[in-house]
Amino acid sequence: MGLLERVTARHAERFERRFGWDDYLSLFADGPFGASLYGTVTGGQERVEGNFDGIVNGVYKRSGVVFACLLARLLVFSEARFQWRGFSRGGRLGALFGAPELGLLERPWLGGSTGDLLARMEQDSTLAGGFYATRRRNAAGQERIVRMRPDWVTIVLGSYENPDLEAFDLDSELIGYIYQPPGGQAQVLLPEEVCHYAPVPDPIASYRGMSLLQSVIRDIEGDQAATTHKLKFFENGASPNMVVTMDSSVTPEAFARFKAVMEAGHAGALNAFKTLYLGGGADVKTVGSNFQEMSYKAIQALGETRVAAAMGVPPVIVGLSEGLSSATYSNYAQARRRFGDGTLRPLWRNAAGSLASLLPPRPGAELWYDDRDVSFLREDQKDAAQIFSIQASTIANLVREGFTAESAQAAVAAQDSSLLVHTGLLSVQLQPPGTKFKQPNDSGQSDETEDEPEDDAADDEGTGPDEEEEQQ
Repeated sequence: MGLLERVTARHAERFERRFGWDDYLSLFADGPFGASLYGTVTGGQERVEGNFDGIVNGVYKRSGVVFACLLARLLVFSEARFQWRGFSRGGRLGALFGAPELGLLERPWLGGSTGDLLARMEQDSTLAGGFYATRRRNAAGQERIVRMRPDWVTIVLGSYENPDLEAFDLDSELIGYIYQPPGGQAQVLLPEEVCHYAPVPDPIASYRGMSLLQSVIRDIEGDQAATTHKLKFFENGASPNMVVTMDSSVTPEAFARFKAVMEAGHAGALNAFKTLYLGGGADVKTVGSNFQEMSYKAIQALGETRVAAAMGVPPVIVGLSEGLSSATYSNYAQARRRFGDGTLRPLWRNAAGSLASLLPPRPGAELWYDDRDVSFLREDQKDAAQIFSIQASTIANLVREGFTAESAQAAVAAQDSSLLVHTGLLSVQLQPPGTKFKQPNDSGQSDETEDEPEDDAADDEGTGPDEEEEQQ
């Protein structure tokens, strides 16, 4: 029996299936939207479908705010590179260095780059909650990375030793992944063969991730509804809804002709603001509210901000209306720093740990991200240069005060003064007059020397020849 048969036979009920949109939308089946969350409904508004295709086509490709937020994340996230990083003394991270095996991440597939790989990781993790990939060798014998569509992946939990073990028992562990496209053959992959990137874990699961859009699905639908309302506003004459009443003597045939003539001359945005002529006892009344009365801009801006907040992108970075006010736009540097430090760097760190499973392990080092060439964070490089200048000045002062250069560097890097080691030598300015001091000789030992005696005593005891002549 192969690995697939053993896994499916002994752990068929222990799959940690991805919490799909079918599961999430079913939570609201009895809510105010009811079953309208599934598929296409009446009213000219297409709702989110209960599958990965639906969330991509119904939200990502049709919601401007979702696309803009994800694009802002994707463009900067895909700028990083990956290198190995060793460990210095004390367990601190050391310098970055390259290696030949990193070529797999630099050229993950034919015509692909590290940026393309990171872009796929960002899309799948944001829309589906997780990114899955594995290594494969092509016909030419070249290694490449293959992305697995997230909704076709099943996570298997359990134990080979105890087939009755439940998924959430303490001894349960990750057994593998099953990848099965519709109509295709299922393939079982071991955990060490799969890169599983899930930056936002699902609280009710052990390994799967959660989509960033699940918490703001209602706000996304509200934004789409507001956009549809605006479109219908212009399609129907760019004016509020109107009710036209006719005299009771008007026949149905005459009313139908009047209706056709009025719609032909006043329906649609191109007919907006035309003068309306009525006759035959017709009366027009305006119903509903215009955009100003219902605070359309404020309502839609609040929904956009909630979506941006859920995706960890400051509104000013995306260009949303609430982020473009003069007070907020002046704080763009702070927003950029929050986006870089609070969103991008944690994601890069998580991505490095996930991609490490596709590379052979390197003892004494770990896979790390390199953001030194990311132009979006160039302002951070200026701050880093200032910090380095301060650290270099601190090291120089410590060395001048008699501490060893190695211990001064270690203490500054770890911010731990207990690592300082003194040489026993003090600065010249701290020596009192006449103090003996040690000087290293050729053998490495210290010789004690004293200040040479002055000639004042000799001058007092005797006089020179010139002075004797003067006395005579």
